[in-house]
Amino acid sequence: MISLEGKVALITGASRGIGRATANCLAHLGADIAILDIDEQAAAAVDEIRAMGRKALFIHTDVASHQSVRAAVAAAEAELGPIDILVNNAGIVKNIAPIAKMTPEAWQKELGVNLTGPFNLIQAIAPGMAERGWGRIVNISSAAAKGGLFNQAGYAATKSGLLGLTQNVTLEYAGKGITCNAILPGVIGTENVMAMPGEIFDQAVRMVPTGRVGEPKEVAQLIAFLCSDLAGYINGVDILIDGGAALNTVVLGSRKALRN
Repeated sequence: MISLEGKVALITGASRGIGRATANCLAHLGADIAILDIDEQAAAAVDEIRAMGRKALFIHTDVASHQSVRAAVAAAEAELGPIDILVNNAGIVKNIAPIAKMTPEAWQKELGVNLTGPFNLIQAIAPGMAERGWGRIVNISSAAAKGGLFNQAGYAATKSGLLGLTQNVTLEYAGKGITCNAILPGVIGTENVMAMPGEIFDQAVRMVPTGRVGEPKEVAQLIAFLCSDLAGYINGVDILIDGGAALNTVVLGSRKALRN
């Protein structure tokens, strides 16, 4: 059984979706939780965690800002104690444009949140983990890191960059008791995904051999495993959680027909 009793987890972007499911999951397993977000809805997530009997706090933080991150980490550790687990989940996926029409400002914004943000958090937290001889870092990338995403070059590039960052953290810190892994979710039933136009949503589901979208709690459970002692020898890897969508093996006939 997985237990995170006595651990302190810091999760970015946990006001909803995968981040909120992860915060609840890790708290259920015994961890105290610090949430860094710019969305004030994260305060409701803190209330849910405290109702479980765990300590929790929300700190309004711009993860793209080095200074903001350093101040938030210091505040979290002053309240909850040293950070044992870091889940870099915060990300934006609103920069939708062809490469030729993507503005430099939009590109830089996505780079700042999706890639510089995780770097800022790791730089602030990993040295302390190394001193204590134990740490777990999970970076939430995307299936788009492997195959791109039409008209979303910024998102795909930053999520791909997270894989390189993950590997380098492993090279530098694996000998100091720290694991760093990346998770690549496919189509997961977050609020944004479930709000997609019906035709686009149906097309996305048709690409998944399991015939459904994933649930945020399923991603959270994978994160919890990677944060536990059970995953101590899993390091520097990227793990797809996409219901098999990346296989794309069905070219003759429909997946629906094959499932029947």
